[in-house]
Formats: sequence, C-alpha cells, structure tokens
Amino acid sequence: MADGAASFGARLDAAMSTRGALCVGVDPHAALLRAWGLPDDASGLERFARTVVEALADRVAVLKPQSAFFERFGARGIAVLETVVAEARAAGALVVLDVKRGDIGSTAQAYADAYLDPASPLAVDAVTVSPYLGFGSLRPFVDTALAHDRGVFVLALTSNPEGPSVQHAVAADGRTVAQTVLDEIAAVNAGVSPLGSVGAVVGATITGGTGHDLAKVNGPLLAPGLGAQGATPADLASVFGSALPWVLPSYSREVLQNGPDVAALRHAADTVRRQCASALGRPA
Repeated sequence: MADGAASFGARLDAAMSTRGALCVGVDPHAALLRAWGLPDDASGLERFARTVVEALADRVAVLKPQSAFFERFGARGIAVLETVVAEARAAGALVVLDVKRGDIGSTAQAYADAYLDPASPLAVDAVTVSPYLGFGSLRPFVDTALAHDRGVFVLALTSNPEGPSVQHAVAADGRTVAQTVLDEIAAVNAGVSPLGSVGAVVGATITGGTGHDLAKVNGPLLAPGLGAQGATPADLASVFGSALPWVLPSYSREVLQNGPDVAALRHAADTVRRQCASALGRPA
C-alpha cells in the first residue's frame, strides 16, 4: 500500500468498531449559520465548522463535510475546508468529502488527485462520486483511492424522490441501473477483508426494502436520510436486511441543530449513535 497504512475499508471497519457506526455531516448552510447566531460569510463558516470538529472529531467514526457549503464562499471557504479536513483527521475522525463528482478521462483524474492523493492540501479519506456517466468513468477515482489507501462512495440508491426514475430503470440484461452499479462495486471489493474500500450510497428513506442485492457489495453502505429527512434507526433493518453489518448511518441537521454548544452537539451525536447501534445490533 502506497502510504504504508491500512486500506480505507480496514480503517473504517476499525473506526466503526471502536467509535460506533456513525457519520455526521458538516453542512454549514445559511439557515444553520443563522440558527447558531453566526453571519452568513466565511467567518461564520469557519466558526461553525471548527466548532463541529472540536465537538465531534475525537469521538465519531466519520465526519462528512459537504463541499458546496464551503465552495460558495470562494477561496476563503476552500481554505476553511482545508483546515477542517486537517483538524478532523488529526483528532482521529475519518473524513468523507461529499462532492458527488463524476466526469471522464483527465478531468476525473484531476478530481481524484485533488481529493485522494495525499500530496493535495484537500486530501481526505474518501469522496462521494456519481456513476451516471458509466461506472467505467470512475476508474480514475477508484484506482487513485486504492493506490493511496483511500476510499470512494458511489451513488447507487439515493434518498431524493427523483432518483428512482434513473436508478430503477431496467437495462437490457434485466438488472436495474442501480444493481449494475452495486455489481461493479462488488467486483472491485471481491475477496477483500475485512471490508472493501469502495462503498455505495443507499438512502435510509427507501421504504419496504430496496429490492436490490446489497449484501454482496462487501463494502460500506453510507446511509443518508436519517433525522431531518424522515428516516429513523428503526427503518434500517427493512432497508438493508442482511447487509446491516456494513451500514454507516449518516446524520446532519438532527445533530447540528444542537450547536453552537459543544456539549449539546456531543450529547446529540452520542444519542443517535446509541440508537443506531441498537438498530444495527452493534455494541453501544
């Protein structure tokens, strides 16, 4: 392994075992900044994001900054993002940058270098990517991630209502588009232990089960949609079935709305972590 470290999948598995299966988004949108009594500018962004890191980076498995909320402040926002990534990782949290990138060729490689090459100031542990230019278009992300012990989360079955019109479309071989994505991920992760480094994003808001084979992915299943979007830990079993051991629940507003008080943020994160542990059959 290029960095002399464990793979992302192995590091995530260890973090979920020691810190609990929980990802908390760092989503400093304007309404939350106002709710915290902060200005909607780069200074408010920095105070918000660094407070979340102070409160949670030493106790949750994963922090997931949403890049768009930093990018909207231009160069100053990106500088804050660099600081947040560095401080979160220094405190022991894995950082998944929610960028949902998807492009082809040299452009995809440039994105991969920006987020997954340790030489970059924006290097994180994993990124979210979109496969809807074809899964093969993601090879620069996958190859760069694996070369540097990083990870990739591929959008598969998302929580937005528009998603099924594309993701549930049936290809000529009878599989849905989402299932072809899941099968491609499974092929990359085949034979890897304890957990592959390429994961899937599967919304926790999907009711009645996904109708897709999630168990063979052999990688982490990032589950957004919990809390403010309506899903609860009790929904996880029906959505993920036998794939529950690989689920990484993701919360954002339900935790963040408790700021700027650090103790309140910690209490909220601890509460949802315990709730998820019970639903997933993990130790609290």
